[in-house]
Amino acid sequence: MPLIPEEPQIHESAQGPRATSASGRTAPTPRPVPGPRPVAPPRPGRPGPLRPTPPMQRTPRDMAKPGPSGPAVPAAAAAAPQIQLIPASVESALDSAEEAVDLLLDSGRAPGDVLVITTGTQHPWADHELSFGEAAYWAQHDAGDDVFYTDAAVVSRAATRPVVVVAVNGGSDDVAATALPLALSRAGALLIVCGDPQRINSVLGIGV
Repeated sequence: MPLIPEEPQIHESAQGPRATSASGRTAPTPRPVPGPRPVAPPRPGRPGPLRPTPPMQRTPRDMAKPGPSGPAVPAAAAAAPQIQLIPASVESALDSAEEAVDLLLDSGRAPGDVLVITTGTQHPWADHELSFGEAAYWAQHDAGDDVFYTDAAVVSRAATRPVVVVAVNGGSDDVAATALPLALSRAGALLIVCGDPQRINSVLGIGV
């Protein structure tokens, strides 16, 4: 009778059956397949640089429309010269004008800043300089180095100076009415008028 080989005894341990490989070695117990890892909470990091909030965009309706620019105001109109009245008679008007010039020079005014106008008898300085000819006389005016004395009849030829002094020492009302407005137009900062206050006020049309 043929012998039947006995089946090998399989011993089970407390951990359960262990599989055997073809070579007879015991196969290692398979490790459990790890499941998906839980998502880790984000790590607290440093806050990134804050971007400034963009400025509010203005709509075309919000933008002011430029209005038309007004005409430019001349500097002469913005600052009119001051007017100072020194009461004096016809006989003393020229002396009062001389005293006013001395005070101006003593206060620091340059001689070339002053123009003196006479409505009656011409100043002795003008008579002397005109004796050398009108060309030499007006050349001194153009140089602007000294006080210049002129007659009301030719004041329209004189240039503007910071201070104009008028001696109403004679002449008709028409002469004064023409000379005083011209003197005012030649004064850059100050007009000093020596003469009768009522006559001067009526000519200039303002209270001084």
